[in-house]
Amino acid sequence: MLIRPPGVYPPQLDTWLLVRALSEAGVPSGGHAVDVCTGTGALAVAAAYAGASKVTAVDVSRAAVVSAWLNCRMRGIEAEVLRGDFTAVLGGRSFDLVLANPPYVPAPVGAHTRGIARAWNAGSGGRAVLDQLCVALPALLKPRGVALIVHSALSDPDTTLAQLRERELKAAVVARATVPFGPVLRRRADWLESAGLIGPGQRMEDLVVIRADRIRQ
Repeated sequence: MLIRPPGVYPPQLDTWLLVRALSEAGVPSGGHAVDVCTGTGALAVAAAYAGASKVTAVDVSRAAVVSAWLNCRMRGIEAEVLRGDFTAVLGGRSFDLVLANPPYVPAPVGAHTRGIARAWNAGSGGRAVLDQLCVALPALLKPRGVALIVHSALSDPDTTLAQLRERELKAAVVARATVPFGPVLRRRADWLESAGLIGPGQRMEDLVVIRADRIRQ
């Protein structure tokens, strides 16, 4: 059970798909992990359970930061929890493990990026935060560091892979699941069809977990 105040994104199938990928990743224990866009801190907790000796969690939402702090402390995890844009608050720091379930839902122009909606709305292509993360990852990863990122196939995994590889990271899809649309996508289905992002009547999406390894010193 996780404490989740109003306005904080609840862990869902994408969260648990990434947790499963982490359990299968063979990441060495004892390193420093960071959970980007932490929400409730579910992935920060998973990182600690997977053997991370230090855990940092980051979110722009004040309610999410409180939630993550409480959920970690209730489990005896003394995580460092930071509020702000990860590109700013993590500047100059690097980690052995980066976990991210960022906003990735394509959204029409003018869609809210305040309150809980900023946990999923990510611009017309769903890549507003993903692109920032791909740019930041080489600096965020220590040598031999590993990143695991979950997002929808609607947000173009091929672009994620290409951007990571362009920055000399080894990148591949390591987990995939086909799931029914959740409430946000169901409400947005007509717009997604008109934008050519889904086929007529499509009400299922693929979730993917992409692993990136920093193999260069």
